[in-house]
Amino acid sequence: MQRSLLRFENIQQIMGSNDLSVILLTDESRQRVLSVVCDADMTRQLMIRLRGNSSVNRLMLPEALLQLLPSQYEMMIVGVYDGQYQVILCDTESGNSVRIRTTDAVLLSIISNVPLYIEERLMKAQSQPFDEHARGVAIPINSMDTARLRAALQNAVDEENYELASQLRDEINRRK
Repeated sequence: MQRSLLRFENIQQIMGSNDLSVILLTDESRQRVLSVVCDADMTRQLMIRLRGNSSVNRLMLPEALLQLLPSQYEMMIVGVYDGQYQVILCDTESGNSVRIRTTDAVLLSIISNVPLYIEERLMKAQSQPFDEHARGVAIPINSMDTARLRAALQNAVDEENYELASQLRDEINRRK
């Protein structure tokens, strides 16, 4: 299985939304970007780490727990199900693994040396060309949860964007 190492690039507030952000993850060469929707709580946690004082951060629970882990770990985004990327956290010594949220995987990769990978075929299907000067980002509709799809559908209908509304409706129906 081919895989790509992801690196945290940026986090951006979604225009018109106080509770959602988009995490941008790029491949090592910064040619492709993967967009991950992030809620307000995780946005706050990420921003604490990105702006924070490392001596204070060491006292936070995720950082403290990392100090107790005896093994080497890695994470892999392996698919998309019901609008969520599926991430596996794996102990590379024992082979034991658990599923975690994508946003938690990003946080873990920021505060540690735990690498975050994505299957190459999934990266090609879900990512866009990366432009560090772009003013906006695309979010694949299959990586949005159903509630957000419904809200986007209503917005598309209100704005009379029927082509987008049709695509959103089809994605919602596909999940039923």
